[in-house]
Amino acid sequence: MPERFLVFIPAYNCEKQVPRVLNQLLDRQVAAMVTECIVVNNRSTDGTEAAVQSWMQAHPQAPVRLLRNDQNYGLGGSHKVAFQYAVQHNFDYLIVLHGDDQGDIRDVLPLVHSGRHRKYDCCLGSRFMPESRIKGYSTLRVVGNYGFNWLFSLVAGHKITDLGSGLNLYAVPPLANGYYKKFPDTLYFNDCMILALYHLKQKVLFFPISWREEDQVSNNKLTSFGVSLLKLCGRYLKNKNEFVTREWREKPIEEYTSTIIASNL
Repeated sequence: MPERFLVFIPAYNCEKQVPRVLNQLLDRQVAAMVTECIVVNNRSTDGTEAAVQSWMQAHPQAPVRLLRNDQNYGLGGSHKVAFQYAVQHNFDYLIVLHGDDQGDIRDVLPLVHSGRHRKYDCCLGSRFMPESRIKGYSTLRVVGNYGFNWLFSLVAGHKITDLGSGLNLYAVPPLANGYYKKFPDTLYFNDCMILALYHLKQKVLFFPISWREEDQVSNNKLTSFGVSLLKLCGRYLKNKNEFVTREWREKPIEEYTSTIIASNL
């Protein structure tokens, strides 16, 4: 039976970029791999939703659904919506592809075509491996990322080459128990996930990706983000079990719900 791949595109105020991301689904090899794609609009205040609907109307053959979060859940919360969707609809794998058009889904094709993805619980795209290709990153950001990758590697006891790019592949069965539900709904979701993955002894692979920054708008404030990462490391070292099970959210949410706005399926 063919493996079922769900592509999850988190989208927030990226009306210019998200049609370009959706265009990646038209690649012949990508189209052959993808079973379904969900664009999860996290209550955008610009024309993101209209841009997705317009693209879907122009490409009715593309297996795309547009979901709107019932509340603004943040990036981490949108991941929880997608993880839940993948589990409920019996997908085998979930591919995260950010809606701001920095990554290229074709970078996962070598993993899938070789079958190497089956050996791991998650395959995380890395911007900072020797084979990776970065365009538009400042030297300060590159150096800062290398520094935190080294720190998290030391803390986790495993080599980590990226704390959270916008292109990742997860096996769905390990997500079924919802261990991530109490993790932050903010940008720190991926950082908690990485440390939790190693503590839970999941099999993790980093793979090189291409990454570019052109007309995207970053929501990341480097100084405060760096301080928060240091605090995460401290909490993990203090008590790893508590790190995974504690409540990280300022506003706990029982169910992360969304509404289907449009569907080509």
